[in-house]
Amino acid sequence: MAGTTGLEPATSDVTGRRSNQLNYVPASPRGISLMLTRLPCAGKNHLWYRGEMKTRALFGAAILSALLAGADRKPTPEEARKFIDDAEQKLLVLAVDAGRADWIKSTYITDDSEAIAAKLDERSIAATVDFAKRATRFDGLTLDPVTARKLKLLKLSLPLATPSDPKESEELTRIAAGMEGTYGKGKYCPTGPASCKDLEALSKILAENRDPKQLRDAWTGWHAIGRGMRKDFVRYVELANKGAKQLGFEDNGAMWRSKYDMPPDRFARELDRLWEQVRPLYLSLHAYVRHRVREKYGDLVGANGPIPAYLLGNMWAQEWDNIYPLVAPPNADPGYDLTALLKQHKTDWKQMVKYGENFFVSLGFSPLPQTFWERSLFLKPRDREVVCHASAWDIDTLNDLRLKLCIDITGEDFLTIHHELGHNFYQRAYNRQPFIFRDSANDGFHEAIGDTIALSVTPEYLVKIGLLDKAPDTSKDIGLLLHRALDKIAFLPFGLMIDQWRWKVFSGEIPPARYDESWWELHRKYQGVAPPGRRSEADFDPGAKYHVAANVPYMRYFLADILQFQFHRALAQAAGCKGPLHRCSIFGNKAAGSRLNTMLEMGLSRPWQDALEKIAGTREMDATAIRDYFAPLEKWLNEQNKGIPVGW
Repeated sequence: MAGTTGLEPATSDVTGRRSNQLNYVPASPRGISLMLTRLPCAGKNHLWYRGEMKTRALFGAAILSALLAGADRKPTPEEARKFIDDAEQKLLVLAVDAGRADWIKSTYITDDSEAIAAKLDERSIAATVDFAKRATRFDGLTLDPVTARKLKLLKLSLPLATPSDPKESEELTRIAAGMEGTYGKGKYCPTGPASCKDLEALSKILAENRDPKQLRDAWTGWHAIGRGMRKDFVRYVELANKGAKQLGFEDNGAMWRSKYDMPPDRFARELDRLWEQVRPLYLSLHAYVRHRVREKYGDLVGANGPIPAYLLGNMWAQEWDNIYPLVAPPNADPGYDLTALLKQHKTDWKQMVKYGENFFVSLGFSPLPQTFWERSLFLKPRDREVVCHASAWDIDTLNDLRLKLCIDITGEDFLTIHHELGHNFYQRAYNRQPFIFRDSANDGFHEAIGDTIALSVTPEYLVKIGLLDKAPDTSKDIGLLLHRALDKIAFLPFGLMIDQWRWKVFSGEIPPARYDESWWELHRKYQGVAPPGRRSEADFDPGAKYHVAANVPYMRYFLADILQFQFHRALAQAAGCKGPLHRCSIFGNKAAGSRLNTMLEMGLSRPWQDALEKIAGTREMDATAIRDYFAPLEKWLNEQNKGIPVGW
């Protein structure tokens, strides 16, 4: 799961882009931002949420008022250093206490465990607000780089800066909580209460059903929940912008973009550059999928236009791997079945985790502590309710690492374990940093590291660990690459356009009268997908995506998908891999492990460009690694697309 920046709230031990992955939980309760909390990221495919936006928004109100408060006497740089040291020590204690309570809340779900965790959240909020209020005394001072960075991260940690006026602050808090609540309670009831379906049930229809009428009905039914948010969203934009401007930003979108160690406008241009690097591959994938989906659904799919969003297997058309059976190439058998191999070798849950741990040990990392095995949750208990969604925890920000996952002996969980342990080893690598810097270099790095490790789970790796006798010939790889592209490549334009739309809304470029129209214009521009039928400004389709309704920034997921392939290519080169990039595994290579660890140890202490340079030898993100990884597939797609339209 993608990590958050060290001081920034995110949402979920609920889902990642998918509900089976993408979480890391360093030492903190969910629902609090700013220094004492590092939260799991909001998943890309959010299916449920425990409703803590109210806590986050209330905190935003209090913290903004604190940041706007000033002191008369000008303090000294030495006082600033002493202040931040004291704050870190005290907030660390609170974070550890709250993290323990949150672990219990997730592994022993009761009214009492939730109440205790909420109480510790409140205590942490009060302390953080107090420190933030006193921190504003140091605005404008010339400080050493470390102290200055810590104070900068403190100020940039807010995802929602409420206005200083108490009435407006309360109004924005209420609106934010209300929109998230509307999303969380959303259901489609086509014929009355007995027919109601929630998002999980409707998503299952999109994923598995092939009746276009039922698919369209499920899609339209869910997207109707956004209509009730439209009026509140307009006011939310006004108030969020007012709060951001009071902190010195042009608007709320500029505040979000300022978190990336470069000017906001330059960051936006950087994203467009990355997209242009990978766009040719996406166009080839889109053309192939459109042609195959048209073979299934006929004239419902135009020969050279956008693909109807409801036919792509996902409520938001953000990933297309659920329709892989419709588009799979002939002879797509990869030559092995990982689930069958695991069961054939009588692999149990502990061996599943050991495979993941041994991967990192082979790179030169120390084994996981004994407490990891004693305190983690590996199996679903029979005597109580737990949150089974996979997540990696760092309770004390030092060495109390834990994994929470109800393990099934499947290839999917095998990959998930490797991914989640990537978060755990990252957490331990930066544990010597000051508390504020114990997180990933930017909010895309944590998730990218987890996925980088999963990219090394190749047939060659399976041979080395004794699960597979012989790696299949690379001619078997097109099916695997296509399946992965339907997840990774299909997601990229969606990951880009969600915040592109919000940034334009915050800046005023998109007015309320064009909310839905512009939403679909961007879908068409970047994704080449279209809604079923005509939409109007009575609709509010952005609200049918959790991250929009809940004020959760989304660009981290686009960055993670770019960075994981850049990391993988750099580490494969360090390991001396000579074969196709998609067959390279860094398993057993100490040189690759050393390069990886050097970057991980930096945490959030330096700009992300410095961290990227340590692992990739460049200070610039580079999406060409994606083209290298999928090169055999891109060549195959271009051959398949001869004689059919490309683009829309």
